[in-house]
Amino acid sequence: MTMTGQTTEFVRARRALEDERSSVRLRAALAVGTTPDPAFVDKLVERSAIEPEFFVRDMLTWALTRHPVSLTLPALLSELRSEGAQARSQALHTLSKIGDRQAWPAITRALLTDGDDDVARSAWRTAVVLVPDGEESWLAAVLATQLGRGGRETQLSLSRALIALGDVVAPALHAATADSDRRVRAHALATERLLRDPEAGFEFAIEEAKRVVALDGPGQEG
Repeated sequence: MTMTGQTTEFVRARRALEDERSSVRLRAALAVGTTPDPAFVDKLVERSAIEPEFFVRDMLTWALTRHPVSLTLPALLSELRSEGAQARSQALHTLSKIGDRQAWPAITRALLTDGDDDVARSAWRTAVVLVPDGEESWLAAVLATQLGRGGRETQLSLSRALIALGDVVAPALHAATADSDRRVRAHALATERLLRDPEAGFEFAIEEAKRVVALDGPGQEG
């Protein structure tokens, strides 16, 4: 029996998604995904924007993937314009799981260079999944502008995204190895190393790259 409409089951499930106990919210998201109902799409998206627990957010994403793309896509694309960083990040993450390339035009340069690291990382991963044939070089060029950004986790995410694009990233990486910023040069060199040898490991590659950059002489630290 569908829960569409203000039935007792529908109201109970909505309340469970807002319960103070994360275990209750997790079970509620699982239930909604197990028995998809269009009436829950907006609530799932709304909850994703504020849910504090990772495992619950992941279940909310799964629940959304169980609903028709014709309903989830407009709601998620709207979230990409939200002022809330988590709303943008979770919407991007869910779009990557849905994998529908209709969403590609919404993956803008602004999102790929978003000031929030979580949003940017989600945008990078999503872009690699959704990029259509012929747009890879553009994407590689935009991603390369973010080399040297953030800490190890952010840099590793960017390197993985670039490597996932394949050899098309080589020109952008090569250009970045001559950047005036030492962090950019080191990150570019490390990503080049990983592109050639994926088994090298990011920590080894970045430390090796930093030694190479240090031997090159002084430059802007960034």
